[in-house]
Amino acid sequence: MRVLVADDERVLAETVAEGLRGLALAVDVVYDGSSALDRVLTNAYEVVVLDRDMPGLSGDAVCRHIIESGRDTRVLMLTAAAGIRERVEGLNLGADDYLIKPFAFAELVARVQALGRRPGKGITPVLQHSGLVMDTGQHTVTREGLPLTLTPKEFSVLRVLLRAGGAVVSAEELLEQAWDENANPFTNSVRVTVMKLRKKLGDPPLIHTVSRIGYRLGP
Repeated sequence: MRVLVADDERVLAETVAEGLRGLALAVDVVYDGSSALDRVLTNAYEVVVLDRDMPGLSGDAVCRHIIESGRDTRVLMLTAAAGIRERVEGLNLGADDYLIKPFAFAELVARVQALGRRPGKGITPVLQHSGLVMDTGQHTVTREGLPLTLTPKEFSVLRVLLRAGGAVVSAEELLEQAWDENANPFTNSVRVTVMKLRKKLGDPPLIHTVSRIGYRLGP
């Protein structure tokens, strides 16, 4: 899952980001609304953790732009305002969830993960290919009915390949969609993850390398 954390309280933003990265999520961080909007319009995020009370371009405005853009991004709104009216306003903007500061990190994690499990608009929660079945809502993968145990990164890479429907996906695209912006474009992380994923999927091989281009799922 790729997550954007947008909060002008830098220490809080970095602390949240580091905690989520410790759970193998890909996390980018910004400290103002304009930067948040730029990232959302550039990258595909499953979840945005968005402070409502940022100066300049507010979290409300960013949330409104996300909704109007028709993106499948889920919004978890953060705010110090604990009143019911403020919460209702935030949800009426289109936010998917609302969390009051200060909050317990365990609760934020649970809410982010719950939002990430929701299928987006037009996205089927179950992806299938040649006996391979991924339930993105339940976070499970089976092949020919047998359950597979994947790491979060392996799951993310496989999901990208399944959504491509057999089309070739470049290493750069996998880095963009399954890792965060701090990933080294010259790293061998993609190759190593794909290698481990191939081994777990078993025979006959499903992931094929297209020389100098990328990877695709095949029979």
